[in-house]
Amino acid sequence: MKAAQGKPKRPLPPPKNGMLVRRLIPVAYKLYNARILLINNLRKLMKVVPIKGCKYCSEIHVGSVGHPFRTCRGMMSDQRRGEHDWGSTLAEAVFLPVEAYHLEDRLGKRIPHDQRFAVPRIPALVELCIQAGVDLPEYPTKRRRKPIIKIGKTEFVDADEDDLPEPEPDRFKQALLEELRFDEIIAPSSPEETAALAEETLKAWETVRDGALKLMKGYAVRFCGYCPEAHVGPTGHKARNCGAFKHQQRNGQHGWQAEVLDDLIPPRYVWHMPESGEELQRELKTFYGQAPAVVELCIQGGAEVPEKYKATMRLDIGMPSSLKEAEMVI
Repeated sequence: MKAAQGKPKRPLPPPKNGMLVRRLIPVAYKLYNARILLINNLRKLMKVVPIKGCKYCSEIHVGSVGHPFRTCRGMMSDQRRGEHDWGSTLAEAVFLPVEAYHLEDRLGKRIPHDQRFAVPRIPALVELCIQAGVDLPEYPTKRRRKPIIKIGKTEFVDADEDDLPEPEPDRFKQALLEELRFDEIIAPSSPEETAALAEETLKAWETVRDGALKLMKGYAVRFCGYCPEAHVGPTGHKARNCGAFKHQQRNGQHGWQAEVLDDLIPPRYVWHMPESGEELQRELKTFYGQAPAVVELCIQGGAEVPEKYKATMRLDIGMPSSLKEAEMVI
């Protein structure tokens, strides 16, 4: 601080000065379209690749029959001895929709508690794309053409933009995809078409994760350390709606911290089915691997196994043919 006295202050870099990071605008459009493509393809794949969901807890399983492991912690699980009650599920159980408040001005005042119902909530990935440069008519946001003028540690004023010419058409703007309605979803008609759809879905999944990671390095995303609440912006909101452990001592306030990628895009690990097609056995649970639900769905649809997921799927471990053989393993 002593060395900085008497010297001109360094200008704030974007996006802290209210401007967009120009190099991340194409990434935001690519992420938005990849998310829509992923959701549409998942709904198509789920018509040919069965997925089961427990009626009492949030666990899912990719396969025609649910796994036999007693890991249910839902309602009346003690009466069922931890066994799951499997039924049908939706695409939202595979690709979890993490929501966040939409900010018209990402540098504006924090959302107070009494306005928590007046501010719309949208998917956090969509809000991240909007703040990074994607323009959606239904969710307006403030775009500055000049950096802000700091007058205090937390106070600032907008620069005068009257002397600027009319804004030119944005050269980064791209066409946006739309989610298909349920009556427009058509299942693939052949195994070859299913495999091609699975490969496209797997690429969209990797594009979503890579794009979100790039945007999170430029735009701040906050996550509560007690509950799964997310907030896209430099500081978290003030809504006291945290209901996690000992929230009474915090008066319902969230404990905001820097978010990691798995908080923004939960991978939802599921048990990997062996290539032999045999049903999972409860006694051989320690030999089975796991994979994200989207990856497991694409693999069962005919896609190639990505190299980065082979370790968690435990493809290099031999499966015992019987319980006696499993007990002989050191």
